[in-house]
Amino acid sequence: MRADYKSGFVTLIGRPNVGKSTLMNYLIGQKIAITSNKPQTTRNRIQTVLTREEGQIVFVDTPGIHKAKNKLGEYMVNVAERTLNEVDVVLWLVEPTTFIGAGEKHIAEQLGKVKTPVILVINKVDMVKKEEVLTFIDAYRKIYDFAEIVPVSARSGENTDALVKVIFKYLPYGPQFYDEDTITDQPERQIVAELIREKALHCLNEEIPHGIAVAIDKMSYRRKIVDIDATIICERDSHKGIIIGKQGAMLKKIGSTARYEIEQMLDTKVNLQLWVKVKKDWRDSDYLIRNFGYKKED
Repeated sequence: MRADYKSGFVTLIGRPNVGKSTLMNYLIGQKIAITSNKPQTTRNRIQTVLTREEGQIVFVDTPGIHKAKNKLGEYMVNVAERTLNEVDVVLWLVEPTTFIGAGEKHIAEQLGKVKTPVILVINKVDMVKKEEVLTFIDAYRKIYDFAEIVPVSARSGENTDALVKVIFKYLPYGPQFYDEDTITDQPERQIVAELIREKALHCLNEEIPHGIAVAIDKMSYRRKIVDIDATIICERDSHKGIIIGKQGAMLKKIGSTARYEIEQMLDTKVNLQLWVKVKKDWRDSDYLIRNFGYKKED
């Protein structure tokens, strides 16, 4: 290992759906964090690892910082805010705009309480004119003293190499935390549950709010196939009907799109069976939140 090897922890923050998970997935080169155009799609802190010749970056993906509406929301906000003090670098992702709303001001306020260097990442620059980017940088400079400002496109990968170089600049010298082959510390079951949940959110579009969770009941390997039994949990009987769909069509669609991605990830054939259960107000139950993999001590 090089004498000047660097390693450290980096967190991605920003309002829901600014592209945090997309950016992390692009940098790692594999789908780990769930992406959807609905708020609160990233629920657990997901650690992914980027190992390069010059060092290792451990990314901690946090739920979007927002005002809490229920116990799950509260839990997500606490995780996001506490992470800021525990990492070496904070990446704040924003949309390319000069309008700085209440959500951004709330985040700037939170960042005012931490000593960690903050890099502003202006995402989605592939969707605006190049000359406009300077006006966005100027607008954000006025609300916070950033260590660096880097415009990128998480979708196309534009300028992401420059971003990685900037991150390394602020990391401490030190050995690797993980082996070179490691890309995530998430158990397979959890990633599978998140992929099913992502596909459910995509397929259901606006029909159901994000009050769904996925529990993996069974995951067993036989020869060249993996058998997975999973349950989609929703809050109302009416939601159950929508998730199943006419003659089971919606559940079938969720299952086949999820199965394809799980097969890509596990690199093997998958036999996926899905069920739907109603657990009323699960987002307000400490026990059920824990039951679906959200650790209360976080």
